[in-house]
Amino acid sequence: MAALFSTLPFADKSSLMMMMMTIGVLNVAVSVNNDHNSKNRETADVVSGNGSKPFPWDKMRLPKHVIPVHYDLLLHPNLTTLTFTGFARIEITVNQQTSSVILHSKHLQITRATIQRRMGNSHTEKEVMVLEYPPFEQIALLAAFPLHVGQNYTVSIEYSANLSESFHGFYKSTYRTQEGEVRVLASTQFEPTAARMAFPCFDEPSFKARFSIKIRREPKHLALSNMPIVKFVNVADWLVEDHFDVSVKMSTYLVAFIVSDFKSVSKMTTSGIKISVYTVPDKINQADYALDAAVKLLDFYENYFSIPYPLPKQDLAAIPDFQSGAMENWGLTTYRESALLYDPEKSSASNKLWITMIIAHELAHQWFGNLVTMEWWNDLWLNEGFAKFMEYVSVSITHPDLKVEDYFLGKCFDAMEVDALNSSHPVSTPVEDPAQIQEMFDDVSYEKGACILNMLRDYLNADVFKAGLVQYLRKYSYQNTKNEDLWNSLAHASISWGGGDGCHSLISASCQEILDVTTMMNTWTLQKGFPLVTVTVKGKNVHLQQEHYMKGSDSSPSTGYLWHVPLTYITSKSDTVQRFLLTTKTDVLILPEEVEWIKFNVGMNGYYIVHYENDGWDALISLLKENHTAISSNDRASLINNVFQLVSIGKLSVSKALDLSLYLKHESQIMPVFQGMNELIPMYKLMEKRDMDDVENQLKGYIVNLFKDLIDKQSWNDEGSVSERMLRNSLLLFACARKYQPCVDKAEEYFMKWKESNGTLRLPNDVKTAVYAVGAQTIEGWDFLFSKYRLPWFHTEINQIEFALSISRNKDKLQCLLGDVVKTQNLPDIIVYVAKNPSGYHLAWNFLKEHWNKLVQKFELGSPSIAHMVIGVTNQYSTREQLAEVKEFFNSLEEKSSQLRCVQQAVETIEENIRWMDINFEKIKIWLQNNM
Repeated sequence: MAALFSTLPFADKSSLMMMMMTIGVLNVAVSVNNDHNSKNRETADVVSGNGSKPFPWDKMRLPKHVIPVHYDLLLHPNLTTLTFTGFARIEITVNQQTSSVILHSKHLQITRATIQRRMGNSHTEKEVMVLEYPPFEQIALLAAFPLHVGQNYTVSIEYSANLSESFHGFYKSTYRTQEGEVRVLASTQFEPTAARMAFPCFDEPSFKARFSIKIRREPKHLALSNMPIVKFVNVADWLVEDHFDVSVKMSTYLVAFIVSDFKSVSKMTTSGIKISVYTVPDKINQADYALDAAVKLLDFYENYFSIPYPLPKQDLAAIPDFQSGAMENWGLTTYRESALLYDPEKSSASNKLWITMIIAHELAHQWFGNLVTMEWWNDLWLNEGFAKFMEYVSVSITHPDLKVEDYFLGKCFDAMEVDALNSSHPVSTPVEDPAQIQEMFDDVSYEKGACILNMLRDYLNADVFKAGLVQYLRKYSYQNTKNEDLWNSLAHASISWGGGDGCHSLISASCQEILDVTTMMNTWTLQKGFPLVTVTVKGKNVHLQQEHYMKGSDSSPSTGYLWHVPLTYITSKSDTVQRFLLTTKTDVLILPEEVEWIKFNVGMNGYYIVHYENDGWDALISLLKENHTAISSNDRASLINNVFQLVSIGKLSVSKALDLSLYLKHESQIMPVFQGMNELIPMYKLMEKRDMDDVENQLKGYIVNLFKDLIDKQSWNDEGSVSERMLRNSLLLFACARKYQPCVDKAEEYFMKWKESNGTLRLPNDVKTAVYAVGAQTIEGWDFLFSKYRLPWFHTEINQIEFALSISRNKDKLQCLLGDVVKTQNLPDIIVYVAKNPSGYHLAWNFLKEHWNKLVQKFELGSPSIAHMVIGVTNQYSTREQLAEVKEFFNSLEEKSSQLRCVQQAVETIEENIRWMDINFEKIKIWLQNNM
């Protein structure tokens, strides 16, 4: 699954962050004129587990006594009454004698249940009692006879339910046609634990089975599922029953079905797989880019993995209401519309990049996640980290013009931001209940997972790494795996590539170091955080020391943390990458000659940061000022990131970090520029809510002056590479937000012409955000922009318009946005946008508090959407009063909410902000006085 915020390519995510960071500071010089309760009906003998009969199972995880082999499912959704009926026939095999079958069910009204025993040619079917245990979302079927080991039985369950009003389970979605008609469809989102909301099942990843699915629908509708339709039956004049082919063996969370009036476009891959993109009829002209990208990417993956895609088709469906970015259902991947549909006339460069990356992510899952699946959610990273990593591997080959490799290090910066907190977690973390499982869909599983895989590939080399992956996928096809299964495959691959002595000649590390992949990678997956490597150069000797990097007032060096760090470095005397595996707390490497400077973590391929003792930083700062292109743009971006992270833990003064930032006056590459902005802008955002206007404005002026020459070079068109276009978008938005007059004047001119044309004038796609942001500063401009917001033909610009509307200084307008006018799937972003606005942060915080229960019901406890709102609303708070208020609210909630990891992260972040401002504010003030 592509969690929405996590799936953004770094440059696109940076653009979004830029939008968030600049909110509320755009005071430009313009003239201001279900609930889920099933309906009552006759039911089977269903009683609660706390009734006269005790529930026969007391654990959250299902027993292994009974294993599903095959599901026969019949579902009939009614898109008028918004209900559905279902019949599930499950073939099971018994591993341990039992008299009960325990499986999952949530919000399903069971009307009848039976167990059939097959003895030769005879069949004995008996109705059974059903017990429910809602806290574990489990039901128990109590057999009147013992179920014997090795015997096959068939469980049959009839049930009904409401279509879910949330974004998970079998849920209702709606869209409005260009004529204004509201149409209803039904779609599914089962990952991680919502298949049980659509049919009773063994809803854990390791219970793989085959599925035969039948869907009943009206003739005007279309049904889709994982497999192609093999036949349809006219049940009545008004009812058709579609029969889908039997699936491959797969986990329940990958099952999918849709009933809609979608249209499609199709193409064939080189190997004969039919690729189709489905969308609402009015948007079918926006499906071509995704179709072409999917064909290229599926061809790439079949070739790269040397394993054929096992299904006859791959559908990509754009769902009007969708919580995350996308979902990898086998053979029927589903997407948020903005993550799949591309309009060449209206979509921006970042839209193209994001769409390509998300399709790459979901198609990578067809192998990593679907073909080979983690045994349990503690190893979710085996799915998501790989899919995130493969986005970059695949798109760099299939779409070289996007230059995705430039953005990979940004993913590592994102991961490190949360991984530096005490509330972080190891990549592989024990989880049990659905909320804990939801919390695993975070930057640690996705971004950190991808970054440590990239680091391992760099260490082993690309060929060995690829061979290990192919071996892993072949060995465990249609099975479930743990961490060690992957490490063993990679270790075996390094042996087979190594020649007679088992050592790989291309690696400078010793043979034993290479083969011990498990020991090395366990240090990265079984403990949280990442290392800070301190480098002290004394003549030719380079002294190395590692420690756990952790923010916070209690962040004294952690004992017991040790990583196997594959160090890389270049020096002033040699740009050849050298390698050194640091496996102890301290070590020394010896250079062939003395050097002026040394730069570790070349290209930011390693998941660690570096501190240069003595005059090490001074030498690097001098290099950047005198000849910054002597090292790569990624190396420059990593130095910017590292120097500011070292300020946070007191290793460097903020004045040293600001000294380094001076070189940005001469920078023009996207990653260092974005990283400079990502470090500097949050500094004044902390001041905005603390009445520190003088220093705040000085700092804003410094940043504008830093990038002024680059801003002046930007054209107001869509020309250039994808990187150049995304850089233009961010720079112009920033400049207008900072009241840089040439930018404001140009944006105002564009907006007036666009308004006079009643929105028909075609604006350059990459400058729309800046134009809309300036225009929305007047009440008249805001109202005009809002009038276009819900029109179907402005769909591709909805995120840009929402952002522009959310930066108004008018609180009534902001309150309006937090009402019912916003599509629910977009609400988390709107809340965060408003929270970044100095005029709106109280509104956003109050909205979050007042609507907490509804938000949790809609988006699910522990979900990335809930985390995005909690952290996004509070992460610029920096006063003790704000900290106390946040703690008070979350402590008042029930334990499951108050103990969420995102709540702990929010509290830690505010505490860190308070500490950071206490230490650094006066130093920033003095530095600005001396350098402005």
